Amino acid sequence: MAIDDKAFIRLNYTGKVKETGDVFDTTYEDVAEEAGIKNPEKDYHPMILAVGSSQLIPKLHEEIQKLDVGDKKSVEIPCEDAFGKRDPSKIQLIPMKEFKKQNIKPFVGMPLTLEGNPGIVRTVDGGRVRVDFNHELAGKDIVYDLEIVETIDDNEEKIKGLIEVYYGNPNLNLDDVKIDFEDEVAKINLGLIAGFDQRSAQEVTLSKFRVAREAYENIEGIEKVQFIDEFEDNTPEEETEEEIPEVLNEEDE
Repeated sequence: MAIDDKAFIRLNYTGKVKETGDVFDTTYEDVAEEAGIKNPEKDYHPMILAVGSSQLIPKLHEEIQKLDVGDKKSVEIPCEDAFGKRDPSKIQLIPMKEFKKQNIKPFVGMPLTLEGNPGIVRTVDGGRVRVDFNHELAGKDIVYDLEIVETIDDNEEKIKGLIEVYYGNPNLNLDDVKIDFEDEVAKINLGLIAGFDQRSAQEVTLSKFRVAREAYENIEGIEKVQFIDEFEDNTPEEETEEEIPEVLNEEDE
C-alpha cells in the first residue's frame, strides 16, 4: 500500500550525481565518510520526513509516495526535476573593487552570499571575479537510493523531526525540547539554546515559521504552533570586597 501524503516516515537515502556517481548527501555515516563528505557536527540517522511537505524536491516526494514501509529503491531524477538546468544569467562578473571595499580577497572555489543568494567564485581574472549563483547541482541528473524505514504516529516525534530538519542548530538537544498540546495548539519550548548564538534573528524566525507551517499543514489536529523562548541574565555578579578586620597598633591602645 502506497504511503499517504500526510504521513510522516523515517527515511534513509543517498543522493548521487548520475554521471559520476559522486555522493553529495546521505543519512549513512559510513557512506559519508567513504565519500569524503562527513560532517562532524551531523548526527547520521534516518531523517523524519513529512511526505506531503516541501522538505525534499517535489519529484522525489512523488517517488516516495509510490513506496511502502520496508521498500528500497533507486530512482533517477533528471536535472529539470531536480535542481534545475544551469542558467547562464546567474553567472555574474563582479568588479574586484567591490571585494576590496570589504577587505575580501576572492579565490577560486570561495563560497559567498550576495543579497541572500549563495554563490561560488569560478574565476579571478585581473579586475573581475566571475561568480556562479546556480545551485551546485544545477544541470546534473540525480540518483537517489531510498529506504523507507517506518512510519511515525507520535505527534511529538513528528515535530521534533521537523525541528531537526529546519532548525539546524547543532547545540540544540532534541531530548530537552518540550512540546505540549492543548486545544489544537502545539506549544514548543526550545529552552535556552534557541539559535540566536549562531544565526541572525531573521534566520531563526524563518526556521520557526517552516517548522510551524509543516506542522499545521501535515499533522492532523494541529491548527496553531507557538514557540516559547527562554532567556536568562548571564551577567556575572559584581564581586563584593571582602571586609578586612581592623588591626590595632600598640600605639592606638
